[in-house]
Amino acid sequence: MTPTAILLLIIIYFGVLFLISHFVSKKDSGNDAFFKANKNSKWYLVAFGMIGTALSGVTFISVPGQVGSPDVQFKYFQFVLGNAIGFLLIAKVLLPLYYRMNLTSIYGYIEQRLGTVSYKTAASIFLISRTIGSAARLYLVVIVLQRYVFDAFGVPFWITVFGSLALIFTYTYRGGLKTIIITDTLQTIFLVSSVIFTIYFICDSLDYSIPQAFEAVKNSNYSKIFFYEDWLKSNFVVKQILGGIFVTIAMVGLDQDLMQKNLSCKNIGEAQKNMFTFTGIFVIINIFFLSVGALLYMYAERNGISVPLDSFTGKPRTDLLFPEIAFNHLTLIPAIVFLLGLTAATFATTDSALTALTTSFCVDFLGMDKVENASNPNMVRTRHWVHIGFSGLMFLVILVIYLVNSDSVVSLIFKIAAYTYGPLLGLYAFGLFMKTKTVKDRLVPIICILAPAITFIISLYSKELFGNYEFAEELIILNGGLTFIGLLLISKKATQQTRF
Repeated sequence: MTPTAILLLIIIYFGVLFLISHFVSKKDSGNDAFFKANKNSKWYLVAFGMIGTALSGVTFISVPGQVGSPDVQFKYFQFVLGNAIGFLLIAKVLLPLYYRMNLTSIYGYIEQRLGTVSYKTAASIFLISRTIGSAARLYLVVIVLQRYVFDAFGVPFWITVFGSLALIFTYTYRGGLKTIIITDTLQTIFLVSSVIFTIYFICDSLDYSIPQAFEAVKNSNYSKIFFYEDWLKSNFVVKQILGGIFVTIAMVGLDQDLMQKNLSCKNIGEAQKNMFTFTGIFVIINIFFLSVGALLYMYAERNGISVPLDSFTGKPRTDLLFPEIAFNHLTLIPAIVFLLGLTAATFATTDSALTALTTSFCVDFLGMDKVENASNPNMVRTRHWVHIGFSGLMFLVILVIYLVNSDSVVSLIFKIAAYTYGPLLGLYAFGLFMKTKTVKDRLVPIICILAPAITFIISLYSKELFGNYEFAEELIILNGGLTFIGLLLISKKATQQTRF
């Protein structure tokens, strides 16, 4: 597939998104539509659209790419099982809480429970976490577009990043969540169709029927799911499942991005139906992605294809195996299918993140939910400038990641999550379980800085301290636990027991 053809397809794709944005936001581009979609979203649209937001281009490229490592294979599915448990806990514990309190920003709970400084701290943690995480996700796709499209036209990397963010800004700045609910549903259709058709096309290239492909994957050297031989290693099953549970609670249940969509449903019953449906689809689609990874490596072995080298470090980069095979070794139709899936996965995540970041800042720091007429022209104009500001910040973060990262992006994102979301886990755990206590509000930011710093030191020297123990995704539990202990140390008796 030529760079010109890829570019043309991307232009058509975004043209469709612009049309949707135009018609959805034509009647209502006020702040209530932007922040909450007027509390009128259909649960089934939210459930399906959340798949695209939760998976992203990282799942699309990095997860299949990692399958080739003997210590990884289908290890990620252990983590996915933990994710599923985490989603169910969110549906039964956190969503009812948010609906009872009628929140626009979920960090309003911290304000009512612990105080204003704690509230601003929680919101700041989200802004930092989601900006870095979303930038890392978009970075992966921009790297692919740069390598297979824009290098051919002599376009610098920074312009590719700028152009991608400008496109996302253009179709999200007016309608916000109201637009995102529709565009993410469309993009999820592309994503799910893409992974199914990719499996079909690779099977066809390998002369496998679907049942034969299933047997081949099962009997290959890439399909081991459960790793229980050495509890000291990072791939140990209990670590992965526990990490999956707590990372999900933190990155979904305590994250304004995905919770904002749930809070746009009419009532708690529909929001929970959305979450249960989403969980089932999420588990199944991840099995497909892991299967794609095994098939890709089997295809590469048969055709003598090596893992592409990173243009920056010169080292093999597994993230690039999928695009390498799709663009350079399969026919035109599979390449188009891959590109649509990759584009849908990543831009569904980034557009949603920009909307959530804008919402959080406008509500948590500018207090727009407390203004009587929040949709007046001045307020809407302020929201536009906030949207521009976060687009620019994400642009700068992507350039920094480009300069320093050489790892698989999926590893990078969960490393970031362990350090940035851990304090949120500790704050909410303290709020929910210590009903008779509150905290010295002004000291909370210190605790939320110290806990990740101590976590980092412990992780850095874990082999020396704990007899070759390697932390994996369960590192977020340590971080949240240290935050919880720190909050206990600065706690005091509450004047009255909280209702929440």
